[in-house]
Amino acid sequence: MTATWEELTGQDEAVRLLTTAARDARGEPGGNGAMTHAWLITGPPGSGRSNLAFAFAAALLSPAGDPDDARTTAQVAAGTHPDLSVLATERVVITIDEVRSLVTTAQYSPSVARYRVMVIEDADRMSERTSNVLLKALEEPPPRTVWILCAPSEADLLPTIRSRTRSVRLRVPEAHQVADLLVSRDGVDPAVALRAAEEAQSHIGMAHRLATNADAQRRRDETIDLVLGLRSIPQAVRAAERLLDTAKEDAAAQSEERDEADRAAAMRSLGVEPGGAVPNQVRGALRALEDDFKRRATRGMRDSVDRILLDLLSVHRDVLMIQLGAGVPLVNRTRSQALHALAGAGDPAATLAVLDAIADARRRLPANVAPLLALEAMLVSTVLHRAAA
Repeated sequence: MTATWEELTGQDEAVRLLTTAARDARGEPGGNGAMTHAWLITGPPGSGRSNLAFAFAAALLSPAGDPDDARTTAQVAAGTHPDLSVLATERVVITIDEVRSLVTTAQYSPSVARYRVMVIEDADRMSERTSNVLLKALEEPPPRTVWILCAPSEADLLPTIRSRTRSVRLRVPEAHQVADLLVSRDGVDPAVALRAAEEAQSHIGMAHRLATNADAQRRRDETIDLVLGLRSIPQAVRAAERLLDTAKEDAAAQSEERDEADRAAAMRSLGVEPGGAVPNQVRGALRALEDDFKRRATRGMRDSVDRILLDLLSVHRDVLMIQLGAGVPLVNRTRSQALHALAGAGDPAATLAVLDAIADARRRLPANVAPLLALEAMLVSTVLHRAAA
């Protein structure tokens, strides 16, 4: 996680609002009464919701007069600050017991900072019953507790939750802003960075992955080529299987990277040297960690399928823009020739129908429809609409 303002690309207005609120929280001039006890940060995937939440948390937890305290920033980034509590989930939903535990912790007075900060990264993953547990805490907050909720949009939370929070809306950064970040932060070649930013549709994390991981870029290229070449229903059925395999490969690669890092961090925290024997008394904790990894892998695979669907949306968005003569930049400009050929072979009505089919597939995934069935239905519909154009 990031706990500094500098990497929040294209979110100047939100940063100004929260830095002003942090000054107000510390009693400094220029705060203008901007501070409140509960915040809701919304924005599309990759916009930096969690990064903004942790940067704000670091500013609130830093010693008075020193909002950029390096020690506090490092503790927040590592999730080890004693007055910071974070709730995220690798499951489909946040459980009511997890929220109850967090609400209990919120009642404690801060131990070293002026505030106790409670961050919920996936607030949209709470059921109505679970949200009502949180609502009670927001209605009667302790004087030194600050809640920071993150969600894709305000509509993902109950109106009663929204009414008790101050909203901070993030926007999608420009592709060139994301590219500039990749160049300055990661040393990526400018041309590679811009292509990655465009193809990731300004999702910073995905742009970084495409720019720095050749296998991730290869899998995306194969996905686009596969769908551009669809001509028959048998092809669509085989393509669905291949897309699911690609999603599994991508999810496995990401899980392996994260699991290895988290496993090493857990071993260090338990006092186990790399390659050393694991004492019996900590094996239970490691088994629980492995169970978390399995749950994360399940969610990761579904997220990978959704990323593929987003890529397909970008392809047919490009086709539609060409058909309408909109004159806007293409997301997949390296496929310009194939996109123009597909646009010429169809019409806007058929392309809109394909976009609807992809959107339907995205809605079915969270409803526990088997990913393969969702992909098959979407690709068969794509072939039929193209043929009817």
